[in-house]
Amino acid sequence: MNILLQLIVSGIAVGMIYGVIAFSYQLTFATSKTLNFGQGEALMLGALVGLTTVNFLIGQALGTLWAYLIMLPVVFAFGLAQGAVVEWLGVRQAVKAKSEAGWIMATIALGIIFRNLAENIWGRDALRFPSPLPEAALTIGPVRIQPMEIAIVLGALAIMLAVEIFNRRSIFGKAVVATANDRDAAGLMGIDTRRVITFSYALSSMTAAFAGVLIAPVTLTGATMGAVLGLKAFAVAIIGGLSSGMGVIVGGLILGITETLTGYYISTGYKDVPGLVLLLLVLSLKPSGLFGRATIKKV
Repeated sequence: MNILLQLIVSGIAVGMIYGVIAFSYQLTFATSKTLNFGQGEALMLGALVGLTTVNFLIGQALGTLWAYLIMLPVVFAFGLAQGAVVEWLGVRQAVKAKSEAGWIMATIALGIIFRNLAENIWGRDALRFPSPLPEAALTIGPVRIQPMEIAIVLGALAIMLAVEIFNRRSIFGKAVVATANDRDAAGLMGIDTRRVITFSYALSSMTAAFAGVLIAPVTLTGATMGAVLGLKAFAVAIIGGLSSGMGVIVGGLILGITETLTGYYISTGYKDVPGLVLLLLVLSLKPSGLFGRATIKKV
């Protein structure tokens, strides 16, 4: 039982990262009905930019925790800029031309370009990201948990909550919500929907970049770190539902815990299988996702 609890706790931390990236998929889908299939690269670039910033600040005799905290605004700004570039180069023209395949191939191509750039700048070797918190595990009852795992869960919930509050309370956030509800009607009401879509891509990449610096201290950082995470988060978005914030959290937790249990009790070689099986079941039985709502499109 103690081992089971330990595995569940570890799975929750991984699942929350999946949930954050899946949440970033939702942000673009809500406003433009498009997805950034290079979202894993946004996470990877956020982690590498964060690593460079942290190492520079530590070299200036700052403590690791202060370096990490000062690094966050830099990563946020970089994520916003990177997402805006993706929308401008890869999505805007495809949406204007109503090309269903154009934005898919463009975002995939940009993801490959970003990965190659990262390999040439930071190299192909995995790099260690300094942890801002002590690495010694805390003992809570029968469970041992690293402080950074707690920070991952709290940070993931905080960024998703902050985005939701922004959308509900700020004027620009309300424009995002209006565009998500009905883009044509929002345009007729004077909302610049093109700018809203650009902002949703920027916010989406910023969220993924933040996920990168959350998970980097507990894993290795490198140019290929985002590929698998991006795909798994996409599966979580489909399982939970692209229209449900609660769905991506639940879907991420299900996938994270299932992978951890499978890797321990069966084999690490099979840990990806349960998530794929669940994805196929959801697509077969409830294509809108466990918490998603089916919509009727009038033509």
